Amino acid sequence: MSKIDVFVAPRPNPALIRAMTSVNRIVMLHGIPGFRDLLPFNRLAGLRGVANVRHIDFPDLERLKASCGAGKATFITPNHPEFFTDWMIDKEIVSQVSPLTASWATNGVVNGLGRLMQKFWLANNLIAQIPGNSGAAKEHSIAWALKGHGVLLHPEGGVGWHGNIVAPLLPGAVEMGLEALKRGRATDPDFKVWIAPVVWKLAFTRNVEAALAKECAYVEKSLKIERHATDTLPQRIHHIYSALLTRDEAACGMPSDDGATYAERQQALVTELGRRLGESISADAAGTDTTDLLRRARRWQRENTGDAEGQKQVRMLADTVQRLHRVGGWASANPRITQEEIAEHLKRIRNDYCRGGLRDTMNRFIPQPAGPRCAHIRLPDPLGLHEYTGSIDDAVAELHRRMQDTVTSTVIELAAKGSFIFYPNPFYRH
Repeated sequence: MSKIDVFVAPRPNPALIRAMTSVNRIVMLHGIPGFRDLLPFNRLAGLRGVANVRHIDFPDLERLKASCGAGKATFITPNHPEFFTDWMIDKEIVSQVSPLTASWATNGVVNGLGRLMQKFWLANNLIAQIPGNSGAAKEHSIAWALKGHGVLLHPEGGVGWHGNIVAPLLPGAVEMGLEALKRGRATDPDFKVWIAPVVWKLAFTRNVEAALAKECAYVEKSLKIERHATDTLPQRIHHIYSALLTRDEAACGMPSDDGATYAERQQALVTELGRRLGESISADAAGTDTTDLLRRARRWQRENTGDAEGQKQVRMLADTVQRLHRVGGWASANPRITQEEIAEHLKRIRNDYCRGGLRDTMNRFIPQPAGPRCAHIRLPDPLGLHEYTGSIDDAVAELHRRMQDTVTSTVIELAAKGSFIFYPNPFYRH
């Protein structure tokens, strides 16, 4: 077994965690006042704030604190709209709520960067999530939560780059919470377990159209997509996606229907690729929904490592379906699109298609925002498993509902305050 797939228990170092909290707050989030807006210093990410989150609006901080502490186990479940910024905001939250919270991260981060970095991440109390073998991570998480410290994990799984939408949730937090409840109640009949969802919405603090247009030009050049001179910025995004979809259709041997909308073309291609993937992994996988099909494909890859040709075929089909599926129906649901949504489209395209060199690699790990932002953080009502009588599936569905309702109400609240710049959405009819 590769070392990247071996779970090693975190060894939290409180002094290091406190020191990294200050580094995170200044270097990663806020930047240094006096330098962050002054040329040429504002071009240095560490002076400007790597994630460029200037302000944090979190009126529910005290409510979250009340869900944490002795006599209870708390699983904090933030939404996952953006990579890198996620951990920076998560760390800022837990530093004020439960500083010794353990946080789940991918095994590639915790175990895959060498022994020295592994030691650093374990000292920062990161739990390595091992694909297909998360039993040890779950056991450690339950034991840690029972000590009164929080455990943070993203129930959406991977980043989707869609800040207005909460993706379907995985059941891990609820499953661990119920096991913690059983163990806690064995010694304390009043023991409580909370699933504490947190959602955040990032909003630019000024007009960043020029910076977005510059990034869009980089993407067009990198992917060799010709720009239409009269296109608006949102139309350029739509044209990039349409051109990439045409390439995927050609690679699949499917004709491109010029009369169909982007969503219709995308769905037709996903359906065909899903059919081929289903036939590749199981005779009974045909007709399975996309999320479950991809889960079954990952399991098939873990269980059939000796089939090199099959591995190649399944990996190619699954990767393409997953990439296409990342642009969901939400993209065409509204007649208007914001600068924040345009920025998300660009980051998603760069992550999924731009593989040219160091610049693109750095963007995947540390994506740079187009301008300064405010993180509007809200706390949906925590779910008390000690008083919940429904099934695991019901609890996950309720958790999702609370998170999505809070994201939606936050977006409506910010829009009413004039926090967004809107454009006509070309995906709405095309």
